[in-house]
Amino acid sequence: MTIEFPHSIHATQPSEQWLTDPSICAVNRLDAHSDHAIRGPQGESLRHSLDDSNGTWHASVVYHDSSLLERISQANIQASAREFLTELKEPISKVRVPGHLQTDGLFPHQYVNQQYPWDGHAQLDAPDIPEHNRVGVYARDFMLSPREIAALLNSRDGLGERVHLTFDGAAIALYVWVNGVFIGYAEDSFTPSEFDVTDVLREGVNTVVAACYEYSTAHWLEDQDYWRLHGLFRSVHLDVIPAVHVQHVHAASDYDWHTSRGLLSGTIYVNSSQTAHVHIELLDAREEVVYDEQYMLEQGSSTFELNATVQNAHPWSAEDPYLYALRFTVLDDTNTVIEKSHTRLGFRHFELDPQDHIMKLNGKRIVFKGVNRHEFGSDCGRALSEEQMLWDIKFLKQHNINAVRTSHYPNQTRWYELCDKYGIYLIDETNLETHGSWCDAFGTVTEHRAVPSSRMEWLNPCMDRANSMFMRDVNHASVLIWSLGNESYGGEVFVHMSNYFHEHDTRPVHYEGTTWNREFEHVTDIESRMYARPQDVEAYLIGSSELGQPRKPYISCEYMHAMGNSLGGMKLYTDLEKYDLYQGGFIWDYGDQALEQQLADGSTRLTYGGDWYDRPTDYEFSGNGIVFANRKPTAKAAEVKFLYANVKINIAEDLSVHIVNDNLFTSTQNHVFVARVLIDGVEQWTHNYRFNIPALSEQTVRVDWPDAQLFDGKEMVLELAYTLGEHTAWAHAGYEITFGQRAIALPERPVSEIHPSAHIVEDYWNIGLRTAQAEILLSRQHGGPVSFKRLNQTDDMVVRTPKLTTWRALTDNDRGYQAGFTRAQWLAAGRFAQMSGKDFAIDRKNGTITGTYTYTLATAAHTPVTVVWEVDSSARVHLTATFSGNHNEPSNPLAFGLEWMLPASYTHTRFYGLGPEESYADRHNGVKLGVWSTTIFDDVQPYLLPQETGNHEDTRFVELTNQFGHGLRVSAHAGSTFAFSALPYSSAMLDEATHQEELLAHTHTFLRLLAAQQGVGGDDSWGSPVHDEFQIDVTKPVILDVDIELI
Repeated sequence: MTIEFPHSIHATQPSEQWLTDPSICAVNRLDAHSDHAIRGPQGESLRHSLDDSNGTWHASVVYHDSSLLERISQANIQASAREFLTELKEPISKVRVPGHLQTDGLFPHQYVNQQYPWDGHAQLDAPDIPEHNRVGVYARDFMLSPREIAALLNSRDGLGERVHLTFDGAAIALYVWVNGVFIGYAEDSFTPSEFDVTDVLREGVNTVVAACYEYSTAHWLEDQDYWRLHGLFRSVHLDVIPAVHVQHVHAASDYDWHTSRGLLSGTIYVNSSQTAHVHIELLDAREEVVYDEQYMLEQGSSTFELNATVQNAHPWSAEDPYLYALRFTVLDDTNTVIEKSHTRLGFRHFELDPQDHIMKLNGKRIVFKGVNRHEFGSDCGRALSEEQMLWDIKFLKQHNINAVRTSHYPNQTRWYELCDKYGIYLIDETNLETHGSWCDAFGTVTEHRAVPSSRMEWLNPCMDRANSMFMRDVNHASVLIWSLGNESYGGEVFVHMSNYFHEHDTRPVHYEGTTWNREFEHVTDIESRMYARPQDVEAYLIGSSELGQPRKPYISCEYMHAMGNSLGGMKLYTDLEKYDLYQGGFIWDYGDQALEQQLADGSTRLTYGGDWYDRPTDYEFSGNGIVFANRKPTAKAAEVKFLYANVKINIAEDLSVHIVNDNLFTSTQNHVFVARVLIDGVEQWTHNYRFNIPALSEQTVRVDWPDAQLFDGKEMVLELAYTLGEHTAWAHAGYEITFGQRAIALPERPVSEIHPSAHIVEDYWNIGLRTAQAEILLSRQHGGPVSFKRLNQTDDMVVRTPKLTTWRALTDNDRGYQAGFTRAQWLAAGRFAQMSGKDFAIDRKNGTITGTYTYTLATAAHTPVTVVWEVDSSARVHLTATFSGNHNEPSNPLAFGLEWMLPASYTHTRFYGLGPEESYADRHNGVKLGVWSTTIFDDVQPYLLPQETGNHEDTRFVELTNQFGHGLRVSAHAGSTFAFSALPYSSAMLDEATHQEELLAHTHTFLRLLAAQQGVGGDDSWGSPVHDEFQIDVTKPVILDVDIELI
């Protein structure tokens, strides 16, 4: 059951030397074991939880000194928790367990990505740690009544029961005492630390003390990109261990897809203080027994082998997560039940095929449509509740995400149970990252400083972490791949870790770090890279990279850096699924890491690094999620949902519908296809269909679309949506999984136009046109309208004359590739453009006026722009803005169009275009063409750092109105489309703010009308620009062509 290294030592007294000795990671800690559930004879829980958020735990913060551990060990063993802490002579606080010392206000907050938290404060020289080392000392009392002590401590009557105290998660180094007696020491924040406390418990009040250190050598191994949080952040509990106890279960539940047989094998480890026998049953989901067996046990430790075949087994997959229950009933010689325990299994065969180098599940090539996921909540840090985990699971399923990499540590046990139940594939990752030890701020590799590398003093803690994860999680069907850790370079330590997994299990081993040191690439079975650009991934797949012909399957263990307004160009990656060796990727990442902070006025904001005066810090680099930290979906999630869908729907030009079903095992027969016809964005017809398309096949199906001649309008949109046909555990019947659309222009029908009379006034400064309802003034001086309003309203649509814009509020990705430097001229280009010419035409016969304004942009090449405001006799405006293109400009603009300031009362938006979420040139697949209603406030995506937001591509019209329905309607002219945003903030305001709450109170509405805006990118956020095809080519003309009218 154990591996061949001294992962835990024995000691009766604590030592501060363990904090600085990397080879010592556990003292008196019990061996890791599987997380199977243990129950008493009647199925009752044998667990006594010590979790409490209501103040039964207290804590004080002290700085470590050479006497601290001795003082704790010599405290009065009769002292209560509060009395004990009083002796430390530091303030005492009530704290939550599970929780963090930071979120309870006792430790300072700090977020860093790659650098170690003490970089610049203390020398970085592994294994040294900072001298100033905070310690959170927890204490809690719990009562054991005479009845409870008798039940718990039968071992003193010779019956052999034991009591274990377990900390499921404690950061970052943990010392434990119970009733004044030193119990043990443990590192590895993310796997259980379990100790035998049987001999120190007593009737009445018992006191547990836990000292959580801020720093130890373990910190060198836990340099993940996250908030550095400490304390008891997972459950703490006492468990009664019966006299005969199933200690560990290693059950391999293989599946032979040729014969539909389930193959159950493995080893069961039992500790027994007496002779007994174990009854084993395997039950299906209907709780019908499909296998049972009896095993006799002798006194002492026993092992026995499982070996069973289940005919017609129901296989497990993310598409159909069918689970069996493996139950163990331990009985004594009189057939009295001593213990009941169980674990859940899924029959599935996962392999890396040695012939074609493809990973396969139950014989089928798998594609991971995944995300990296930190355990995180804005209100609780990493102390997630089951409710939060369940929200995450349902979100993943609803957005067609089938896989999670547990970046970069083992998650709570409950997470694996939920992934087994709901169907999520997992890369289970060892708690190991040392990025800051071997790579500096400029990406320079300092191999001689790398930890763990080939330094054998680090072997024990690394092997211990791998073993602890493996032993706990070995039986989970959802775990398909073991990962050695993250961004920790290469070295012999990883050879040992990889060999360990291969010796004990058949699942593939993953490790990306060897891409930095190809000498050790044999430790990983998978070619795994981070943030490789699509063309570089394709080069590997077709054999044109420096590695030659590919010998391993490829996954992008991190890709699409979703920082802020990002995730542009994702389709370039999902298109690579056409290559068999490309087996998907994991977006970075699932959720923003932002912590709630209460402000002086009582309001709450979401914070990033530096907001707590933490230094060093990496600021907003923690905001990379497709959901916000408060678990509200971002607009980016719609793109993920569409591109990750296993069913693809294409409506062809001849109106036939081609459906591809990429599910590995599931047909479409239990789903409903909903056909719709939209005329000018409004639904006019719908009909439901059922098509039975087998897994891994495609068909062209018939939909009886109605005749276009039946409808009046300019455009018909055909839509076919794929929806759930029945309720599931993660969504209700009717939930839309994906869709396909095709827009068709309808034949124009003659419309008789009435041209009302208009009064035109031509004067020195302005040219005015007035009708019975409206008035507009074109200024000779200001380059456009200075007034546009209804005659019966006081509000004017023009606060200031609309201005040219060639800029946008920089996104995180823009900043990352230094667009502020390389594109700086475009910030000034439109804002400070010089009007170089103007011309006015008046047609009194037809009642029209035209103002043509020529501008010279404030750029290196002085590119000209022409803006024409043509007003007809009904006060309807035809606006064109033409960017002529210029080969002499040094860079591409970020946008081109006009920014219009309107009164603050115009807050309601209705538009016909891609929505309802924002969209961009490289992120628009997951939005639909239709008519959508929103407000200028709801269209602001609250990215951690304010930036470009709210854009809508392929717009046919937008209406911006006040509460009475009056306002502007902007329509695409003559079959063109445009992009727009309508927000309470200008692009300059968004550019200047560093937090959402810094944005000024709403004083105006800002309407951006754009001919084009470049995409948002997402290959990474530190150097990769937006792909060329999603930029605005400065050498080519760009034209904004719209009609504007008052409504």
